[in-house]
Amino acid sequence: MSSAQIEIQLIASLVAIACAIPGTFLVLRKMALITDAISHSILPGIVIGFFITHDLSSPLLIILAAASGVLTVVLVEFIQKTGLVKEDTAIGLVFPALFSIGIILIAQNANDVHLDVDAVLLGELAFAPFDRLLIGGTDVGPKSLWIIGIILLITLGLLFAFFKELKVSTFDAGLASALGLSPVVMHYGLMTVSSITTVGAFDAVGAILVIALMITPAATAYLLTNDLKKMLVLSVIFGVSSAITGYWIAHALDTSISGSMTTVLGLVFLFVYLFAPNKGLFSVLYRQKQQRIEVSLLTFLLHLGNHQEEEERHVKHLNEHINWQKVQSKSVLNLALKNNMITINNDIVSLTKKGKNFTTEAIDYIVTNKNSEIENMKDRFFLFRG
Repeated sequence: MSSAQIEIQLIASLVAIACAIPGTFLVLRKMALITDAISHSILPGIVIGFFITHDLSSPLLIILAAASGVLTVVLVEFIQKTGLVKEDTAIGLVFPALFSIGIILIAQNANDVHLDVDAVLLGELAFAPFDRLLIGGTDVGPKSLWIIGIILLITLGLLFAFFKELKVSTFDAGLASALGLSPVVMHYGLMTVSSITTVGAFDAVGAILVIALMITPAATAYLLTNDLKKMLVLSVIFGVSSAITGYWIAHALDTSISGSMTTVLGLVFLFVYLFAPNKGLFSVLYRQKQQRIEVSLLTFLLHLGNHQEEEERHVKHLNEHINWQKVQSKSVLNLALKNNMITINNDIVSLTKKGKNFTTEAIDYIVTNKNSEIENMKDRFFLFRG
């Protein structure tokens, strides 16, 4: 493995970590779309910074770009608070306008220099190792590595310093205000960090990969845990592992590094989306099926408790009078038998003592409008769920 390959993977990993931290809070605050807005609307800040310094590597570009990102958030919230449009509409109004201003500035004033939309938006990791930082004539490594490394250190410092404040303001802004914290300061601080991270990663990885690394690992982690610390750790793990895996796929296929990394991120999210233990699609569908069978079981047991006539308790009654299909009838009967709620003699169904107790409690809960207690009751009575 060459030094350039090591540097590319190191830069990608640092970008993944730096993006995962603010990305986690953006996902939790339901502000994922704002990342796309910031990634485009900071263009005027970059262009204006270049006009002032005539240097694409100047720190002033990052400062002005971050200011442009914060301006985006301010304008979006201002429009949203008017109540005339929703947040997604406000974002769709603001960032194309600012992005267009940046394009016009480039077209009108930067035709004779190496500054265009592609240069600003389409970073390429393969070239990052060739843009070196020289201090006193000494090569100390790629510029992108130092830029994103410094941003990451600042981000980590702010995270450790204000973790509790961020956590409280993210989940309960009212409580944060009552405790003397300022949700507004936390909000704009997060937006500033997100803007700076986005700008710092632009030159190395490009806008699309920045958005993917900011949102996809956090969204993936959110499907696996409700613990904020675990979500942060999982976001970092997903981001870094996807970045490294994507690099080697790109190396093997001789294709776009950023494209491969983004694709891996998407595939990881898809896998977790389908198979996550609690929030995965298949788990949700299974629970819905389970709940339907359990509701049918409860209906059936209540029916048995209200009828002593044998014709009302005959197995065929399920199909003929309750209008259940044979498959559903069999599932309900099997579940009732597994849980020792019923006995069947000569196709006549009878409640066991356990079934009678369950039915009595269920009726009490329903009559007293405590339907939420049914789930706790099932946990006490059921050995097997649907």
